[in-house]
Amino acid sequence: MATPAAAPVAASVEEVEVAARRRERQRGWKTMPFIIAAETFEKAGSIGVAANLTVYLVKRFNMGQLTAANITNIFYGTLNFMPLLGAFISDAYLGRFKTLAYGSFFSLLGMLGLTLSASVPALKPPGCNQTTQLGGHCNSPSTLQLGVLYLSLGFLTIGGGAIRPCSLPFGVDQFDMTDEKSRKGLSSYYNWYYGTTTAALVFSLTILVYIQNDISWPIGFGIPTFFMMMGIMVLFMGTRLYVHVVPEGSIFTGIAQVLTVSFKKRRLKLPYPHDINQQDLLLFNPPTKGNRIFRLPLTSQFRFLNKGAIVRDGDINGDGSARNSWELCSIQQIEEVKCLIRIVPICISGIICFMAISQQFTYVILQTLTMDCHLGPHFKIPEACVISISFMALTLFIPIYDRLLVPMARRLTGVESGITLLQRQGAGLVISPISMVVAGLVERKRRNSALSNGGISPMSVFWLAPQLILMGIAEALNAIGQIEFYNKQFPEHMLTLAGSLFFVSLAAGIYLSTALANITKKVTSRDGHTSWLTEDISLSKLDYYFYFIAVTGVLNLFYFLICSHYYQYKAMSLHAEESIKIETKVEADAEIDIAKDAHNN
Repeated sequence: MATPAAAPVAASVEEVEVAARRRERQRGWKTMPFIIAAETFEKAGSIGVAANLTVYLVKRFNMGQLTAANITNIFYGTLNFMPLLGAFISDAYLGRFKTLAYGSFFSLLGMLGLTLSASVPALKPPGCNQTTQLGGHCNSPSTLQLGVLYLSLGFLTIGGGAIRPCSLPFGVDQFDMTDEKSRKGLSSYYNWYYGTTTAALVFSLTILVYIQNDISWPIGFGIPTFFMMMGIMVLFMGTRLYVHVVPEGSIFTGIAQVLTVSFKKRRLKLPYPHDINQQDLLLFNPPTKGNRIFRLPLTSQFRFLNKGAIVRDGDINGDGSARNSWELCSIQQIEEVKCLIRIVPICISGIICFMAISQQFTYVILQTLTMDCHLGPHFKIPEACVISISFMALTLFIPIYDRLLVPMARRLTGVESGITLLQRQGAGLVISPISMVVAGLVERKRRNSALSNGGISPMSVFWLAPQLILMGIAEALNAIGQIEFYNKQFPEHMLTLAGSLFFVSLAAGIYLSTALANITKKVTSRDGHTSWLTEDISLSKLDYYFYFIAVTGVLNLFYFLICSHYYQYKAMSLHAEESIKIETKVEADAEIDIAKDAHNN
């Protein structure tokens, strides 16, 4: 008699627990102001310090232009590579909130160090005018001064590596996609997140850069430091309201397990090698854990990995779980690794695009140092502010693309998104080399003008606008296309890696640009020839270098077309797990979009 009554009691207890979790999730949207405000302050602070770094090293640390450019490239490259490590630490050990907190404190230390280097006379070399600097007679920074500078930049890279992969996902953690109000809050969160981040970017590249160049470097660095302190305070103000997701372990372990087990079982034969449906029934395929809606079906591509799911005697426990994860993997794990393998070749093509963006941005600042930066007779534009033309072009192009170009393309192609994810990236790869050609033509005119006027060209910096606008459009198509591509094509379990992979691609592009500049400088200076890249860019042949990058971009475009031709879009099974929530309309629409993309490819 007691047994029948136990079931309702257990069910009611479970319902209470589910209701409690849901109330916690529904409360999470109230944390949005704290998270967005903290992220906005952090972005204004970090970008405000880093945006003008090349000019700071040239004007206040008496470094050569190429040396300063290389240091900036290495800094940005490391800053964008560190999110991969930050994502690993967050997923495996600390969780997103603790990682964010530690990263914020490291960023604050880096900003304080740079502020001190600009304020304390003992931490910076004596001032030097531009004429003396071109002659190479300025005092170089001491070991102590360089030590403080590099330590500060190191703290900034650690902080950025912790904050970048966790800030957006931590906000997403606050919402429950099974609740309609939470879904609306999540949509609002995305809009405010990207909107405030763009506003912080424009503020840093205009007002803060102007303060640094024309008013005071200590004040210009002190304001971002204050913003960072405010960001930390706001982040901790919402501590009691946050939903904290427990670390679930690193996805890199799962990847290593799949590769290891597949290698161990490489001599085994797959059942039904020519019938993937029958093979699926005989391989290890336990129910998935967590809130994943769709399972990845078994595919024949990279089928040597399928051997990792072959069940041998003793591989499975009595409850149906794997006895040893390093001896048996599930189909879900294997297909997740396959998704990563498919995406990597596409990711490599984005690296070349980021290299072109990095090169142009780096040398644009050096070009502006020798050009007329006046807007009218009295106002002078800070050198680093010129880069904001590209970001403005990117910002303005997005609504034009979404509201005008996508509907036009939709009528022609019948695709809901106008063009596929890969086609959007390819369009950016087409525009990028064109931008470099335009940059070469403008640089040739600037160099001739500078040589005719004692090294300083009377040309307006707005001659650089066409190439920056084209590069902004290329970035809007390729870079944002990459983000969308990674988030749709990576399995749900790997979305943290998806965000990190974008920054790693950006870092690889910056590192590659630095290596390419050094190799070009060495190769072109052989046999007594003038190098394409010298400390004085007016004596360089920078236009040749831009043309060379354009050729590289064309070759990369052909490589991308080949990879796109053989790319297989992620497939999803049409059934949901029995033990998880009912599919929502938003998720059903997402499945339809992915299916359409696969069909059109």
